[in-house]
Amino acid sequence: MKIAVTGKGGVGKTTFSAVLARLFAAEGKKVLAVDVDPDANLGLALGFTADEVSAITPVSKMKELIAERTGSEGEGMGKFFKINPKVDDIPDTYAHEKNGIKFLIMGTVEVGGGGCVCPEHVVIKRLISHMVVQRDEVLIMDMEAGIEHLGRGTASFVDRFVVVIEPGARSVQTYHAVKKLALDLGVRKVSVVANKVRDAEDEDFVKKNIPAEDLLGCISYNDEILKADRKGVSPFDTSEKAKTEIMRIKERLESAD
Repeated sequence: MKIAVTGKGGVGKTTFSAVLARLFAAEGKKVLAVDVDPDANLGLALGFTADEVSAITPVSKMKELIAERTGSEGEGMGKFFKINPKVDDIPDTYAHEKNGIKFLIMGTVEVGGGGCVCPEHVVIKRLISHMVVQRDEVLIMDMEAGIEHLGRGTASFVDRFVVVIEPGARSVQTYHAVKKLALDLGVRKVSVVANKVRDAEDEDFVKKNIPAEDLLGCISYNDEILKADRKGVSPFDTSEKAKTEIMRIKERLESAD
């Protein structure tokens, strides 16, 4: 299963991505979790310590590897480089493993004026495509608010886009924007998870604004998740309620396919 999780910052997509990945891993499945959000927080939510996360080099910062794979070192820098570099060994060689999950951070790419394509950008795009299309494992990608890292050929192989929202108009607007972009890329399966649902009024708002066929479920507003975030630990290890609610969503994800 290949799942891309997106949504505006602060809505809880990282919490959902992490608990979903841990649930798959707890069943003995091979899981690769990838942080594609420039504001990278997935490692802590998966159960890595702050020191462990800080010791991880994002793929975009692996300068020597990128130069070697793209041929952009020496005189080639800034001129010509390979647009189809070898990336198939990167997840197994450079991923960090904990709680049965392999974890990669993509990192940010500093793009020059005019939106030029750089070697780092080429490697990340090709690596994401490889992980989505060719690897045989559960892939959970914690995306930024958009899905720009996924090209047309790659996005069509993602099993599902999951947009995490809060019960509010701006979050609903994000869902519509992502769904339109996904459709433009050839993806028909775009679903919604509503997070931080406090009461029946919040739930009614979600159900009135999200088509029933797109809504995977709701996650309650939960102080245990907030406490886990403050302590820098995984909500999977601290909140049975969150695990139970996300397990139901996981079951719907699997049955929907």
